[in-house]
Amino acid sequence: MRSTQIRSTFLDFFTSRGHHQVASSPLVPDDPTLLLANAGMNQFKPYFLGETNPPFPRATSIQKCARTSDIDNVGRTNRHATFFEMMGNFSFGDYFKEEACAYAWELLTEGYGLEKDKLWITVFEDDDEAEHIWRRIGVPASRIQRLGMEDNYWSMGVPGPCGPCSEINYDRGPAFGKDGGPAVDGERYVEIWNLVFMQFQRGEGDKKGNFPILGPLARTGVDTGLGLDRLAAILQDVPNVCTTDLLLPTLHAVQDLAGREAPVEGEEKVSFQVVTEHARSIAYLIADGVLPAKDGRGYVLRRLMRRAVRHARLLGIEGPVLPAVTASVISNLQAVWPELSSQAALIEQVVTAEEESFGRTLAQGTRLLDAAIARTRESRSAALPGETAFELADTFGFPLELTVEAARDAGLTVDEDRFAALLDEQKKRAKAGGKAKTAEALRKLDAYRELSAILPRTDFLGYDHLDAEATVTGLLSGGTAVTSADEGSEIELVLDRSPFYAEAGGQIGDTGTLTLADGTRLRITDTRYGLEGFRVHSARVLEGDVRTGMNGEARVDAARRAGLMRSHSATHILHAVVMATLGVHARQQGSLVEPDRLRFDFAHFAALTPDQLSTIEQAVNGHVLDDPAVRAWYADRVEAEAAGAIALFGEKYGETVRIVDIGDFSRELCGGTHVAHGSQVGAFRLLSESSIGSNLRRVEALTGHSTLHHQDTERRLLDELAAQLGTRPAQALDTLRKRLTALADSQAELTRLRAADLRTQAQALADTARPVGSGRLLVQKVADVSPEELRPFASQALNLLSPGPAVVVLALEHDGKALLAAAITTDLLDHGPAARLIARAARTVGGGGGGKGALAGAGGRHPQHIDQALTEASEDATQVLGSR
Repeated sequence: MRSTQIRSTFLDFFTSRGHHQVASSPLVPDDPTLLLANAGMNQFKPYFLGETNPPFPRATSIQKCARTSDIDNVGRTNRHATFFEMMGNFSFGDYFKEEACAYAWELLTEGYGLEKDKLWITVFEDDDEAEHIWRRIGVPASRIQRLGMEDNYWSMGVPGPCGPCSEINYDRGPAFGKDGGPAVDGERYVEIWNLVFMQFQRGEGDKKGNFPILGPLARTGVDTGLGLDRLAAILQDVPNVCTTDLLLPTLHAVQDLAGREAPVEGEEKVSFQVVTEHARSIAYLIADGVLPAKDGRGYVLRRLMRRAVRHARLLGIEGPVLPAVTASVISNLQAVWPELSSQAALIEQVVTAEEESFGRTLAQGTRLLDAAIARTRESRSAALPGETAFELADTFGFPLELTVEAARDAGLTVDEDRFAALLDEQKKRAKAGGKAKTAEALRKLDAYRELSAILPRTDFLGYDHLDAEATVTGLLSGGTAVTSADEGSEIELVLDRSPFYAEAGGQIGDTGTLTLADGTRLRITDTRYGLEGFRVHSARVLEGDVRTGMNGEARVDAARRAGLMRSHSATHILHAVVMATLGVHARQQGSLVEPDRLRFDFAHFAALTPDQLSTIEQAVNGHVLDDPAVRAWYADRVEAEAAGAIALFGEKYGETVRIVDIGDFSRELCGGTHVAHGSQVGAFRLLSESSIGSNLRRVEALTGHSTLHHQDTERRLLDELAAQLGTRPAQALDTLRKRLTALADSQAELTRLRAADLRTQAQALADTARPVGSGRLLVQKVADVSPEELRPFASQALNLLSPGPAVVVLALEHDGKALLAAAITTDLLDHGPAARLIARAARTVGGGGGGKGALAGAGGRHPQHIDQALTEASEDATQVLGSR
């Protein structure tokens, strides 16, 4: 059974049983606690936590997942992968264990035709109910095993829902491992489906990972995950995930690059599978908006790319590898995941640039490693220090594996224990740095959850109204729910109705005022979402006392909102223009919408040229002047995507979405506020373009009044410049060019005259040199020389004393300081560098000096001792010359 049929069989089975089919969320989750989407339940987390009421009681999905916790097992086992598709079914207070187990058994044995006697079940050690259910279904007790918390219990790691799991495992036979069930051998008895039964509420855990069960949940839930890769390997009767139809074309591409087939075992087999499997992860991560970076999810991608390249090099593939293997992923899977084809150009550009960059890293790291190996040998140590290996990895991105391999070739080991200790220290520092912030955030989240559970959702009126009658339904002070707050307090409040837009989609939150019926006045300083759908207003009590239940008028700062609307609509226009100018890969990666000002981040691989920036600015202003209509409408997600609406990376959308059209050139999913017509954006002006990371660019721009103010400032500056030049603004540039050319000519002439003057002075000084031994010595205090000229002047005088050994020592008093310069002929270097000749003199003037070889300088804070210093320098130089 091919993977396309496996997917359709799964979805058809559950949709026919009342499950709502939900599209996969992006790999970049709308969840600050997650780096990447790593489970099918991620997008349903608010339903399980009770933060949001689910719009349907049961759901099914096929979720893209990225998980690197088992990265070292890729290729070494038959089942591990860093990217996989998790097929799942979910119940939100609807059905529970009995139905979940029955559905899974029916689908596996009847839908997929798996032999019943090859299916083994594990249940949590205390879950008698689950075992009884499986035995009623027909699974004999001999194929049911009980496991502990580590294997068969699930929680999110924080207080909240938790519960036991039941896993379904498939026996692949004696060729894959030893007998004894999944408790004995996970390679032979492959876990294919995990059924999580959320039925308890857990409390805060201790340092050992133990946590108290606070009691049963009011509403139980089911979260299941069936791994497509593992099931495909079984149904297609192939040994591992890389030989399923999901990855076999990519394995063939790697074999073509290597010029040979992959072996069935050994280290080469591991390398073939690492390159193959990582190629898929790389393609999907980039398609979902992740770009290589030094930290976060960007580092996960970079690590996968560098690991794939390293294993390709171990296979003898010296040329580029990532473009070819990711292209095979796109070709094979784009029919199911169209984002791969729509982002094909982006994927190719990112992997090409990153592989070239890593090639330079390898070259630099190899040079540093060779030097470290040489030092280690000189010290007669048998092990390369862990500090060296850590610096190479942490600072230069040079993989530990390559360091170990190179050291082994040189007959050395690497102190990997010390490396591991340094890495652990780094992780602990990072964890400690974020612990306080995390604790504060969790405390606030708990307060938000408590309020959101008892308060109705705020009715947002801000699309059509800037003021509204509102009631204070909730108050928080310092992250704690309260019922009142007095004058001067900084608080957060919840309203039943609100015209204030909460920060989202790059648009910052509204500000304004809340005037209550008794005269109490509050300044609204920000508006945002504490939880999904839970709107929180930050406020300062200006006058009076505020209590829950009080009524009043909420009013948005109208001028500020108008500026935000101008900038948000301009951002949409800019996004369309950037993609039209640079290519569809240049999609928005982030934005900040402020009043009459915006920041826009997008994917691209080179700095934009002045011509490109000019083209973009003119095109945006052209669209604005055309005065396109701006229209917002609603549709379900599938309809919106079919209509070509752009969904932004990292944003979370519901089943019903809001679409904003600007003319016929821009259509995006957006919940923000916008102008009614394009011309209301006013003038648009690009301010800057810069890099903010690997393959990520940023432009900043002005709109509306800020553009006019900026242009007025520039006009006044031009007028003032023209007045200073004595010309009209239109001729200012030509006049300035002529003046600068004349100034450059004058400076060149002055430089020439000064050089001639210095040559004359140098010759005059050289004529005063006295013979010492077989050479000549010039020691002199000078006046008509600048500090910058002193050392070159000494060198020039020395040249006039050759041939033969010679020494020149000059001194200058400048700005209350003493400056010295010494120059010697190269035949005197066997007595030491020039700096040694003036070391004693430098101490005499109260300072020190430096310089290498035949030219040196020194300085000090006691110019009154210059004569003494010159006498000492003369004595030292005479001794050197006299020994010739």
